[in-house]
Amino acid sequence: METVEMNSVSLKRPHSEDDVTNADEIKRQKISEKSETGNDSAQSAETVTGQPDKSLLEDTKNEIIPNEESEEQEDEELEDSDEDGDPESFADMMKHGLTESDVGITKFVSSHKGFSGILKERYSDFVVHEIGKDGRVSHLDDFSVPVDDEDPSEETFTVLSDEDKQRLEELQLLKNKETSVAIEVIEDTKEKRTVIHQAVKSLFPGLETKTEDRDGKKYIIAYHAAGKKALANPRKHSWPKSRGSYCHFVLYKENKDTMDAINVLSKFLRVKPNIFSYMGTKDKRAITVQEIAVLRITAQRLAHLNKCLMNFKLGNFSYKNHPLKLGELQGNHFTVVLRNITGTDDQIEQAMHSLREIGFINYYGMQRFGTTAVPTYQIGRAILQNNWNEVMDLILKPRPGAEKGYLVKCREEWAKTKDPAAALKKLPVKRCCFVIAPGV
Repeated sequence: METVEMNSVSLKRPHSEDDVTNADEIKRQKISEKSETGNDSAQSAETVTGQPDKSLLEDTKNEIIPNEESEEQEDEELEDSDEDGDPESFADMMKHGLTESDVGITKFVSSHKGFSGILKERYSDFVVHEIGKDGRVSHLDDFSVPVDDEDPSEETFTVLSDEDKQRLEELQLLKNKETSVAIEVIEDTKEKRTVIHQAVKSLFPGLETKTEDRDGKKYIIAYHAAGKKALANPRKHSWPKSRGSYCHFVLYKENKDTMDAINVLSKFLRVKPNIFSYMGTKDKRAITVQEIAVLRITAQRLAHLNKCLMNFKLGNFSYKNHPLKLGELQGNHFTVVLRNITGTDDQIEQAMHSLREIGFINYYGMQRFGTTAVPTYQIGRAILQNNWNEVMDLILKPRPGAEKGYLVKCREEWAKTKDPAAALKKLPVKRCCFVIAPGV
């Protein structure tokens, strides 16, 4: 079982005033209007539990962590972003959701009054660092590539044109009927031909190359070495025996879960996702740092991805003889930001003191029941009973709380027609998923 390491340290994560003034001003007004005590604790206080990653959040903040304004823009641009739009929408939705007392959580480990706030309003409010089985916390603090005389030169990554790369990728993935791709050598020297050979073999696993003369010109011919199996099994003969078969690295990612990140990396590397391994999956709506291992992909190729990927950074490369296995980690280290605090300074101090001295019971929380107007356990019960009409109604019926416009229209259509196809048409294509259920 994974454990959680949390230090009761209270500090603030730096933000530009311009980035948060507008959204926070709206929230201050909302809270002050509804507050009965009239205290000023609705300020944009950010209480953090956990030791911050200084090597990441300070040394590389200009290079890696965007400002909050750009984070909000990226949230809106991502297809699968969850809470973009009105800055009040997420908080308003929670006002109509379940509370602890609704699900039988009535006792706490301490007797102080406590305080409330919004957790994970922004994905950057939740920072996770993996703790390996040796107790070492993963940090991204080294972007250097291990020196290896057998690694291809930097020119390997630039010698091929975009058109050549497209044709080679289609050949590698067997997307067309061509059995080979010919690349003309413009500057015909042995050194130039060698670089092209290396580029094809390192960037497109499974392809072999040879040199041919055609009409007095030199061409590098790329072709399949072993058919479809070559893509799933990276080249064995080109990997130095003295080097560990697995390249381990630290992956920093924003607003992506682990499997999504692996799929992105495999797409850019043109390999199958199953050659990657990791110790645990990390939250999507968060900034996370974890160790990943990949079979027979050089650190040089991985480091090159830092130039073309957004919201990802790779570093701390090393070669080892073993992959990673799920569950091998000791746990995770969390740095958490709470926003829109409603409570006095004394209440906040008492709560932080209790967390530091007493701790908390790592047991069932609200995430096990759902925090929206329709509890997830009601949906689960209907599924177990094979009552699929009730399942669909619970998911699709109108519910209180702020939601995006297309969801409101979808629910209204369902309430009016009970026609799932008509309700589906109210959703944008990128938001649709299809579930096949018995009897529906």
